[in-house]
This record gives sequence, C-alpha cells and structure tokens, in this order.
Amino acid sequence: MFGAMRLFLILLVAQTVAYFALSYYSRGMRRRKLETWWDEKGKKGNKEAFVERGLHVYDNSFRRKLILGVYIVPWVAIGALIYIVNYM
Repeated sequence: MFGAMRLFLILLVAQTVAYFALSYYSRGMRRRKLETWWDEKGKKGNKEAFVERGLHVYDNSFRRKLILGVYIVPWVAIGALIYIVNYM
C-alpha cells in the first residue's frame, strides 16, 4: 500500500514539473510568435501592450487548457490498465 502511494506521489510531482515546464515553454513560444508577427508586419505603436493583450487571449484559450492533459491522461491510462488487467 505504501509503495503504491509513494509511486502515485512521485507521479504527481513529475506531472507538476512537466505541467509547469510545458506551460512556460508554450507561453514563451506564443510570446515569440506575437513579437515576430509584430516585426514582420512593421506595425507602429506599443509592441509590449500588443504582446500582453495577445498573451491574455492565449491564457484564456482552449490550447492553454489542453496542457492540463498532463494530469488527466496518465491517471486515465493507469485506471484503464488496472481495469484491463483485473477484469478482462
């Protein structure tokens, strides 16, 4: 029992690290794309305000919420494996 709890705790810690790493990477890529788009179009005005508005839209997007799959997918896979091994 303690071995399983330790395994689940380690999995949860690894998922949290992966979630924050993916979040940071994804937000950085979005920032880079917004800045590149601004430079390519030769826009005038406040670039930082444009980037911050774009990141705010990104923070509320479905793509951002897909990163939560880092938590959901492994637990569903573990549950499916337990079900398949024990009941099929």
